[in-house]
Amino acid sequence: MNLALFDLDHTLLPIDSDYEWSRFLVAAGKVDSERFASENERFYREYQAGTLDIAEFLAFQLAPLAAIPRDELERLHERYMAEVVRPAIRPQARELVAAHAAAGDLCAIVTATNEFVTRPIARAFGIEHLIGARVEEVDGRITGRSPGTPSFREGKVARVHEWLASLGRSWDDFAETTFYSDSINDLALLEQVSRPVATNPDARLAAIARERGWPIRHLFE
Repeated sequence: MNLALFDLDHTLLPIDSDYEWSRFLVAAGKVDSERFASENERFYREYQAGTLDIAEFLAFQLAPLAAIPRDELERLHERYMAEVVRPAIRPQARELVAAHAAAGDLCAIVTATNEFVTRPIARAFGIEHLIGARVEEVDGRITGRSPGTPSFREGKVARVHEWLASLGRSWDDFAETTFYSDSINDLALLEQVSRPVATNPDARLAAIARERGWPIRHLFE
């Protein structure tokens, strides 16, 4: 058995799911539109620049989840999936995941975006295992906190180690380990696997991939 890991935003999806979720909440009138939209744009720019403060971002991203009643959140997310996510899923991305599943590989999405936003997206791709920013709940209500190690930059490596250990496995159990990602922010996990694939890569990751001879794959052209 091999291990296949997938980043989500701009890798399997041609959009950024947390950025689009925030825009969706603004359009739905569920947040202070001017302030929230401005902060959403700032965090997105910082992520692209590689300067994102993940703790600050998670506090921003999870605050609406704590403020909106859970049943309403679920209805909003169903609309978000129908209006934003499912129309964005491309056949090439589905085919990539399906090929690994058909080969019997252990598959997981590894994303910095929180699990509330991304769990239904993982299901839409038919991927059981999701490693995302944890969302704390108390008595069924989201608190707005994200406990543990964020699945961001080097934290992705740590979280994959934790996940494999929870399954009674380790890196050495796999003949080949693959990670698909678009972002320079994922360099640590790309360097950890035996087969890093720069997928729809940003300019800095594309340059590193060419320098190191890593495969480059474009799913959305």
